[in-house]
Amino acid sequence: AFPWPPLIYGAAIAAAFLLQAYFPLAVAETNIWIARAAGGILIVTAIVLDVWAMRTLLDCHTTILPNRCSTHLVTSGPYRFTRNPIYLGYTLATAGIGLAMLNPWCIVTAMIAAGMTNAIAIKREEMHLLSRFGIDFERYCNGTTRWI
Repeated sequence: AFPWPPLIYGAAIAAAFLLQAYFPLAVAETNIWIARAAGGILIVTAIVLDVWAMRTLLDCHTTILPNRCSTHLVTSGPYRFTRNPIYLGYTLATAGIGLAMLNPWCIVTAMIAAGMTNAIAIKREEMHLLSRFGIDFERYCNGTTRWI
């Protein structure tokens, strides 16, 4: 009933900065601009992906909130490529922040957050969609990966 993923990813970012403060991982001084540029690209990609996914949900007249009942099975827009574009965007943004801020812990916590999101949110959401849309959802799952 609670939309956990934003909280999970926020906690992942906070944990990464605490870990870097208390257990710093060294970052090579060469080509820092490459890491920052890659981080910026990941962040922009994440924002575009999230906005595209939210806009697609709104265009299909279904809820954006993961704790609300879906009224339509959305398989267009970014949902053609991944079943969870918003969560993928959160993961890319977390890793991008790590690269841009030169904090390797963000990449570690992004992977942990993705695993937690999969266990806590995605499994339940998929059960809801399966019970609501049945064979149509099964077909969609067979043709579209969960993450990438």
